[in-house]
Amino acid sequence: MKLPARLAVLLAVLAVTACAPRTADTSASGGDEKTGTLRVWLFQEVDNQPKERVVDAVVDRFEKTHDGTEVLVEYIPVETRAQRVKAAFNDPASAPDVIEYGNTDTAGYVRDGGLADVTRTFAAWDEAKDTDPAARQSVTVGGKVYGAPFFVGVRALYYRTDVFADLGLRAPRTLDELAGTARTIRAARPDLYGLVAGGAYTYGALPFVWAHGGEVATGTGGSYTAALDSPAARRGIAAYTALFGDHNCPAAKCAGMTGNDTITAFAAGRAGMAIGGDFSHAAVEAGAVKGKYAVVPLPGVTSGEIAPAFAGGNNIGVLKSTSHRTLAVDLMKRLASKETQGELFDAMGFLPTFTDVRREAAAREPFVKPFVETLAAGAKSVPASPAWARIDSSQVLPTMFQEIVSGRKDVEAASRDAARRMNDMFGAAG
Repeated sequence: MKLPARLAVLLAVLAVTACAPRTADTSASGGDEKTGTLRVWLFQEVDNQPKERVVDAVVDRFEKTHDGTEVLVEYIPVETRAQRVKAAFNDPASAPDVIEYGNTDTAGYVRDGGLADVTRTFAAWDEAKDTDPAARQSVTVGGKVYGAPFFVGVRALYYRTDVFADLGLRAPRTLDELAGTARTIRAARPDLYGLVAGGAYTYGALPFVWAHGGEVATGTGGSYTAALDSPAARRGIAAYTALFGDHNCPAAKCAGMTGNDTITAFAAGRAGMAIGGDFSHAAVEAGAVKGKYAVVPLPGVTSGEIAPAFAGGNNIGVLKSTSHRTLAVDLMKRLASKETQGELFDAMGFLPTFTDVRREAAAREPFVKPFVETLAAGAKSVPASPAWARIDSSQVLPTMFQEIVSGRKDVEAASRDAARRMNDMFGAAG
């Protein structure tokens, strides 16, 4: 059954696939029916059609393998996932069977009791042995596995080669040079953002904090204290928020922009530079700047340094409430398989979580190089705390950035208030 037909029937569901062996765990609370309808929630990308085609093919193969099954897939906005998933955890009758989720959500979803433990299934899955250790850790909480890694996400600097050539510019080598280059582009081409920045783009902003020696929080073992109000973090926050204004990216237009919004603007030819992921490649290639851009690692404070990027990525998990345990795990594994990850790399530019598949992808596609270099330079993550899902969904960091760029608060006050809110949430998480 083709995806558009399923979406027309059910617009409130998302699709993901997995492949569970006969040794699949059966301890989930929902049951284990061997036929029927599986509902899947996947994330909506900037240009979603290539992803849909890959997923549609996986679903077709799954349905042919399992007589009497139907898979309904819904693509949901990343920004609204927290509300959707929380509602699903609270109402199993309307919940999906399989979901795509961000690797920063794992601890919170496990604490909320929403994800099924698939430890034995993952251990018995032959392909799992080639999983990147960091990706494996992203589905692991308390030594148990709660899903399968789907792709690795890391960001770098996209820039317009035609604009740079016209203005005699070179790719920035430091963050200060990046800001200066952005101002130069805006001054010469007022129809463009120099560097399109987003006030709601947390993972585009964090490299500035980390490059200046700051941290989001400090601690281990689930116990964390906010560090956004440290002097080093404030220097990074100041560097990022200084990009907003008529000299580069006007606050009235850019304060509310998300990461997807910034890539949409760049792909449409409205910006000289953007901070985008390997997963943004397909959208940029499909846009007005095709053939007129290049990508380099985002520079650090000193020439030759690469700013630490957020080690992002998504996973595929099975909900504990599913009444189709074995089928859902099988679909999970199919969606997260080496074959599917290779196809998603070709279609979307998603970096595979399997080390052998990633090496093969990098060897045949030059665009991967700056992202692999960024990973090798030392990517970072956010606190591995159940509180992070709430911090993220509560828009604590975007609120801080927006308060600064709007002029409502200075960096010191906004970062102090953000740190207080984070500490309240860390404390509530235990």
